[in-house]
Amino acid sequence: GHFTWEKYLKETCAIPAPAHCFKQSYTPPANEFKISMKLEAQDPRNTTSTCIATVVGLTGARLRLRLDGSDNKNDFWRLVDSAEIQPIGNCEKNGGMLQPPLGFRLNASSWPMFLLKTLNGAEMAPVRIFHKEPPSPSQNFFKTGMKLEAVDRKNPHFICPATIGEVRGSEVLITFDGWRGAFDYWCRYDSRDIFPVGWCSLTGDNLQPPGTKVVIPKSPLPASEVNSEKPSMHSSTKAGLGHQQGQRRRKTGKKRGRTTKTLIHHPMPTPSKSVEPLKFPRKRGPKPGSKRKPRTLLNPAPTSPTTSTPEPDTSTVPQDAATIPSSAMQAPTVCIYLNKNGSTGPHLDKKKIQQLPDHFGPARASVVLQQAVQACIDCAYHQKTVFSFLKQGHGGEVISAVFDREQHTLNLPAVNSITYVLRFLEKLCHNLRSDNLFGNQPFTQNSHMQRSHQYDHDRYLPGRSW
Repeated sequence: GHFTWEKYLKETCAIPAPAHCFKQSYTPPANEFKISMKLEAQDPRNTTSTCIATVVGLTGARLRLRLDGSDNKNDFWRLVDSAEIQPIGNCEKNGGMLQPPLGFRLNASSWPMFLLKTLNGAEMAPVRIFHKEPPSPSQNFFKTGMKLEAVDRKNPHFICPATIGEVRGSEVLITFDGWRGAFDYWCRYDSRDIFPVGWCSLTGDNLQPPGTKVVIPKSPLPASEVNSEKPSMHSSTKAGLGHQQGQRRRKTGKKRGRTTKTLIHHPMPTPSKSVEPLKFPRKRGPKPGSKRKPRTLLNPAPTSPTTSTPEPDTSTVPQDAATIPSSAMQAPTVCIYLNKNGSTGPHLDKKKIQQLPDHFGPARASVVLQQAVQACIDCAYHQKTVFSFLKQGHGGEVISAVFDREQHTLNLPAVNSITYVLRFLEKLCHNLRSDNLFGNQPFTQNSHMQRSHQYDHDRYLPGRSW
C-alpha cells in the first residue's frame, strides 16, 4: 500500500532524527520559481566558477538547474534556500565575473557574446524568491539508527527513506532502507541532501517508498557480507526487476547479466540513448527489451486524423552537428504558444502546466520542439506515459524522462519548420488526450477554441506546403 512514515516507524521501532540535527529550515521555504527563469549558480563540477543557470524542473523546495552553454547531461538539483544560487547580477556586484560552464560547447572566445544573447530578453528570477540559507547545527547530533529522508545521489531526483548507519566525527553514513548498501554514501552532518522525516510531505516533493529488502538487523552486518551484496543488489535493481523476494531477485539479476551478451547483436538503442551514462556508471549496455513496450503505443488510435500525415524524412540528416551545413544551422526561428486554458487531459497536471511559460521560442524549430516535449514530460503525472508515446528520432534535440529509478533519454527527429513542430505536438497531444494544447498564435481567454478551429481549416488551403 501507500508508504506512510507513521506506520513505518512503528513497524521498524525506529526514531526519527530531530529537526535540530539538520541544516534545513524548520519551516520549508516556498518555491516560487518557474520553469525557464534564469539565475546565477555555482558550477557543481568546478565550484570556483559562477555561471548562468536556467530552471528546467521543479519539485518540492528544489530546482532542477542546467548551466547555459552546457549540455543536458549535467543537470543538478538545488534547494531554493541554497547559498549556491543567487539572482542575476550578484556576481558582478561582488566584483566577480560570470564564467562559462565546464565543457562549454562553443569556443571560449565566444563566451561574452553568448552571455549577452542568453540573457537578452530572458526572465530573470526576482530577488524576492531567493531565501537565506539556514545556519548549520552547532555540532553533529546524529545517532546511529535514526531515520531521515535523503537525496539518492545516484538518482538525485529521488528522495528516499534512510537510516543513519554510522557516525564518525563530522561525517554520517546514509543508508537507504531496503536497498542493501547499493546507494549508501558518507556526507557531513550539515549536508543539504538530508532532511527530517516528513520533509517531502511538507514541501510536496515525491518521497520514494523503501526498497523491497527492508530488514531490521539486531547488529550491523559485517563489512564482507555488505560488500558481497552490493554488486548483485545493484545489478538487479538497475535492471528494473520488481520481484519481491530478494533471493529470487538476485538470481534473476545475474541471469539478466549473462543473457545481455547474447542480445548484443540485435538492433538495440545505444546505451547513451536509453540511459544516462554519466549518472549510472555501472550500467553496461542497454536494458534488454527497454524499447519493446513503447512500440505498441507509438501509433495513435485509428480514429486519429493525423495518422495519414507522413513523418518528416530524416534519413539524410547527419548525426553529428559538426557536419551540418551552416545554412541548416541558421534555420528559421519559430515560436509556439501554450494554451493554458485548454484541456490538459488525464495525463498532464494542470497546476504544473500553469507554471510553464506562455510560449516556447523564438528559437530554432528543433529547440522549440525539445522545450515543448520536455515540458509535457515534466508536467506528466507519470513521465513514463509521455515517454512511451515517443520514438527514437535522428538529428534532433535530446529529451529525458525519469521512471523506474532511472533517467531515460531519447533523440527527437530533426525538424526545420513550425509546420513539423505543430504536427509532431498535435500527434503527441492526441495520444495524451490533451488536444489543442499548442498553437502558432497566442491564445486569449475566450478565443482559444475559435483560434484552433481556424487553424484546422487553414491547413488545407492551397499554397500551404504541408
